Amino acid sequence: MNKEKYLADRNKLMDEAQALIDAGKLDEFEAKVKEVEALDAQFEAACKAQANLNALNDKTTVTPLEGKSTTAEGKVIENMTANVITKENLYASLEYRNAFMRNVLAGEPIPTNLLNDANTKTTDVGHVIPEPVMEKIIEKMEATGMILPLVTRTSYKGGLAIPTSSVKPTATWVAEGSGSTKQNKTTGSVTFNYYKLRCAVSVSLEVDTVTLAIFETTLINNVVEAMTKALEQAIISGAGGDYYQPTGILAETPADGQKIEITLAGRPDYDTLVAAEAALPLAYENGAVWFMTKYTFMNCFVGMVDAEGHPIARVTYGISGKPERTLLGRPVILNDYMSNYATAPDADTVFAFLFNPKDYVLNTNLQMTIKKYEDNDTDDQVTKAIMLVDGKVVDKNSLVTLVKKSS
Repeated sequence: MNKEKYLADRNKLMDEAQALIDAGKLDEFEAKVKEVEALDAQFEAACKAQANLNALNDKTTVTPLEGKSTTAEGKVIENMTANVITKENLYASLEYRNAFMRNVLAGEPIPTNLLNDANTKTTDVGHVIPEPVMEKIIEKMEATGMILPLVTRTSYKGGLAIPTSSVKPTATWVAEGSGSTKQNKTTGSVTFNYYKLRCAVSVSLEVDTVTLAIFETTLINNVVEAMTKALEQAIISGAGGDYYQPTGILAETPADGQKIEITLAGRPDYDTLVAAEAALPLAYENGAVWFMTKYTFMNCFVGMVDAEGHPIARVTYGISGKPERTLLGRPVILNDYMSNYATAPDADTVFAFLFNPKDYVLNTNLQMTIKKYEDNDTDDQVTKAIMLVDGKVVDKNSLVTLVKKSS
């Protein structure tokens, strides 16, 4: 089944299903849904079969497996089996993935025929994560993170500099034959450095009996959770280079007039939101969204009404079935990386802010490597993932903060 026929058949079934819904024939609709699911399963099976066939084309090379086997009489038989490895996609092969699992769990070295660079010693550097694992890590970080998909992503070598300027020339009206004052154009730059993000996952010695699929799933889930939390925490409140981490949004000082303060005795109200919207420059109107915790949204804004008694905050459900929260029509991004609103904080606290996430650049090196060591006290096998990352605000003019005063 080719893709064109699959899409045509699927669209036809979907149209028929919609017609059944419109006609109120729900029982027949359920049957039609099962036809769609069966078609999807058939196409997926066809794709897998095609992928297996492609692995046997003439672009492959047959490499004998290292190791020996013995017969019942004890005779040694060398190279009994052969292993087909695609040159273009070595790290995606099942052979490399199994060797990678045995290396991490049991310490067995990866065979030299599965390494691209014969000059690199396996004892010197960590092994590359098998490609299917790397792809799943990237996909899941994008799918589960609330903030990572919103910021600007780059993958340049460290030392990247982005020119910036806060001064723009102005035009003036002059009389005939007269000139205007010459103006200077000064620029600065934002430079991205190398900061190492490290994640260690401990696996008990007994886990070396599990299957490859379970091992990969466990490793992915642990790495994804740790990496996502660390990256998003740094984007919101990272302390910067002095602490060997990206500089967060809240580390920036808002432009003049874009810091809205609430007194110790006060409380956020409709006028607070109006003041924040008024402080946001018109040029930065598009793309700016609210950031706050769920606690702050539910306790400060959900019950808020305007002078006419109309609710300010709205929670609707989009076509995905997930809640979509807005304040005065502007989206609200909830997160757990900043402080909740408190009536009497110990220090002045930013509990909500407006910002265009595209004005934050996260520069990452996704060439992750895996290394392993053993905890001698417990015999646990500890796996660590490493990547290089830095991030900074390149334009802070869309930042408007709501600050609760402590005195």
